[in-house]
Amino acid sequence: MLDFLEVTGIVSLSLGEIVMLLIGGGLIYLGIEKKMEPLLLVPIGLGAILANIPKGGIADLGENGILSLFLHYLIGTEIVPLLIFLGIGALTDFGPLIADPKTFLLGAAAQIGIFLALIFALILGFTPQEAASIGIIGGADGPTTIYTTTILAPHILAATAVAAYSYMSLVPLIQPPIIKALTTKKERRIRMNTLRKVSRREKMIFPIVTIIISGLLVPKSLPLIGMLMAGNLFRESGVTDRLAKGASEELLNIMTIILGLTVGATMKAESFLQPKTILILILGVVAFALATAGGVILAKIMNLFVKEKVNPMIGAAGVSAVPMSARVVQKLALAEDPENHLLMHAMGPNVAGVIGSATAAGILIHFLI
Repeated sequence: MLDFLEVTGIVSLSLGEIVMLLIGGGLIYLGIEKKMEPLLLVPIGLGAILANIPKGGIADLGENGILSLFLHYLIGTEIVPLLIFLGIGALTDFGPLIADPKTFLLGAAAQIGIFLALIFALILGFTPQEAASIGIIGGADGPTTIYTTTILAPHILAATAVAAYSYMSLVPLIQPPIIKALTTKKERRIRMNTLRKVSRREKMIFPIVTIIISGLLVPKSLPLIGMLMAGNLFRESGVTDRLAKGASEELLNIMTIILGLTVGATMKAESFLQPKTILILILGVVAFALATAGGVILAKIMNLFVKEKVNPMIGAAGVSAVPMSARVVQKLALAEDPENHLLMHAMGPNVAGVIGSATAAGILIHFLI
C-alpha cells in the first residue's frame, strides 16, 4: 500500500499546493458562476491546478511539460501577447476616437495610474523592473501587462497577470464609486453632441499613421502598437476580411487558451504564496483606481477650456478595459438621465487607453531593460 502511495502524488502534496488547488478552483468558480473574465480566469485557474499536482510534470521544464514549453517558447518570446494584440486590433473600431481626437488626451491621462503605482512600488522596496510590471496593471490591459512583465520581471508574471485580469473583471465594482466621488450630479448629467460619421478612408489611414508616429516616438512600443494596428487595418481595409476574421476569431481564441493555461501554470505554490504577491495585488488595484481618477480629473480640467463641455465620466473609460469601462460610463449616465447616451463618446478614450498603455509599456521597457 505504501509503495502504491509513493507512486501517486498524494504523499507529496504539500499544504501550499493544497492552497493553490483551492485558489485555482476559486478562479474557475469566479469565471463560471460570476462571469468574471471567464475566457481568462477559467483557463488560468485550470492551469494553476495542473501546475500544483505533484509529479504531474505538465509544468516542469525539466520533464518537457507542455505548459512550461508554452511559457518558454510562446510567452517568454512575447509571441502570444503580440498575437493577441493582433486579434484585438481586428476587433477594435477606432471610429469614436477619430471622430473626437481630444478624447485621446483622456486615454493618455488614465496612464498616470501606471506611473504613480510604480512610485509606490519603489517605495515599498520592489526593483524598478518589478515596479514597472506592477504599475502597468493600471492600464487594465492584460496582454500589455504580460508582455511588459515577461520582459522586465518574469518571476512575478503570475501575480501581475492574475491582478490585471481580476481587476478588469471588477471594473463595474471598482470604477463607479471613484467616478461618483470625483464628479457632481450636474457633471454626470452633461450631454454631448452626436459624434460625426467617420469615413472608411480615415479608418484606413489611422492605423498606418499611428504605426509610423508611435514607432518613431517610442520604438519599444512598436511590437504592441504595430500588431494592434495591423489587425485593425485588416478590419478596415475592406479587402482582407478573411485575415481579420482569422485574427479576431481562430487565432485569438487559440492564443487566449495558451495564455490562460500557461499563466496559471506559473502559479506554483513555492513562488506564488509569498507576501510579495499580496503587495502586488494591492498595488494593482491602487494603480487601477488612480488610472480611473486620472482620466476623470483631466476631463474636468478640459471643461475649463473647451466650449462644448465633456461629461467627465468618459475620462474613466481611459483605462483600456474595452468595452467594459465604456459600458460602466453608459450605465452611470443613464442612471442620472435616461436619455443621455454616452457609450460611443466613452469608446473614444477607451480605445485610446489601449494605445496609451502600450506606449507607456514601451517607455518603461526602453528605460529599464
